[in-house]
Amino acid sequence: MRIVLVGPPGAGKGTQAVRLAEKLGIPHISTGDLFRANISRQTELGRLAKSYMDAGNLVPDEVTIAMAKDRMEQPDAEKGFLLDGFPRNVSQAEALDQLLQDEHMTLDAVLDLEVPEEEVVKRIAGRRICRNDSSHVFHVTYSPPKQEGVCDVCGGELYQRDDDSEDTVRKRLEVYHTQTEPIIDYYKAQELVVTISSLGPVDEITQRALEALKREKAEK
Repeated sequence: MRIVLVGPPGAGKGTQAVRLAEKLGIPHISTGDLFRANISRQTELGRLAKSYMDAGNLVPDEVTIAMAKDRMEQPDAEKGFLLDGFPRNVSQAEALDQLLQDEHMTLDAVLDLEVPEEEVVKRIAGRRICRNDSSHVFHVTYSPPKQEGVCDVCGGELYQRDDDSEDTVRKRLEVYHTQTEPIIDYYKAQELVVTISSLGPVDEITQRALEALKREKAEK
């Protein structure tokens, strides 16, 4: 299957993308991973992307699209892929359509992870990270430390990242509503959108997504 995964910040896209790609036996293609891989390998596209990032500018759509094209042409993506973080806007969605058309391929589904805005704010603004080890992550509501402000694992100080403050989260949501959400309507016009709730345990959400994708495939 060829799938695009969409949803607001805090919807659990990263977690579900990895799980769904593994269950479906297709590669998970993340924009962040593409940038990191191209930059670390010092490819021509990676050097170009880094020049924009170092200058504090957004990487142009054409560079992102070229990286995605290169990745989708790899042998492991022959039977399908799951795109996470791309397309990010309607112009990228149109470019993806043209790219797939040129390769005589089509998308099977656009999986939309739906979550209420206040839940997004609660999920992200409640995160606390250990200063000693950023892999030690807690949440003031869902997974609180035994002692407030102290890491259960190493005793380090827990803090809230600037990116996780409520004001920043709400700004990120505004960007999502303005730039990314319109692609849902774009794909609805092609009858590709499958919407599921991203509330509940991680395993339940994965199962919900797999069942929805299975139904979508059976109906085509």
